[in-house]
Amino acid sequence: MGSLRIPLWGAPMDKGALQAVRITAITQETPTVRTFSFFPGFSFRPGQFVMVTIPGVDEIPMALSRSDTITVQRVGDATGALFQTRPGDLLGIRGPFGNGFPEQEGTLAIAGGVGAAPLRPLVMHGLVECLLIGARTADELLFLPELTQKTSVLVATDDGSSGVHGPVTGLLKEIPLSEYRQICVCGPEKMMQAVLQTLDAAGMAGKSYLSLHRYMKCGIGVCGSCCIDPDGRRVCRDGPVFSGDSLLHSELGKYTRDASGRRKTV
Repeated sequence: MGSLRIPLWGAPMDKGALQAVRITAITQETPTVRTFSFFPGFSFRPGQFVMVTIPGVDEIPMALSRSDTITVQRVGDATGALFQTRPGDLLGIRGPFGNGFPEQEGTLAIAGGVGAAPLRPLVMHGLVECLLIGARTADELLFLPELTQKTSVLVATDDGSSGVHGPVTGLLKEIPLSEYRQICVCGPEKMMQAVLQTLDAAGMAGKSYLSLHRYMKCGIGVCGSCCIDPDGRRVCRDGPVFSGDSLLHSELGKYTRDASGRRKTV
């Protein structure tokens, strides 16, 4: 009898081993966002994420803003505990995981709030021809000085304190979308849903890539906690970046799920 071959599902465990890193610096980017630098760093593709363990608290997914940094907004218990750490403290990191954004020149990038973090590497690598960036206020705009040195930047703020008054989607009216090879998007889900609707109306959904954030337990495609409706794709393994046309009839912008699997309205 021949040997039984069992297909792999998820990432091999040796590639997801927990590694201890030491915080080397903490940068206050905005009133609610900090960048945590650590050593050692990781080789990664723009848009990939890592699972970050705050000892004694929780493990949460975080996008890499550089090979040795995560940029974090304080929104819950785990991020609150992370904000209590200091240089010299240890974190646990597994990864990087996921597919990342396609790395192409001629990219239009659209960022909302802390969604600028996973898009930052694309800009800094010279792949973004134009960046649309939005935030609630001018004080919450991320990385603006360095990003404006690498690409053309258009700004929108909800309160009108910088750039166009209103959501970042308003900037799309000024953009010749068909001139770009691809459109990469990351931000709050309602904002991404509105962007995708605009891109679909312009016939550009198939050239767009959106980064989703979901609750994750394993990060390697085994537990199923990050599966999205209606097709059950796993954000950790099949994403976190998905083509826009594949999300048109998904849960994007409607709901996510909590740790127990119950729906939460976005």
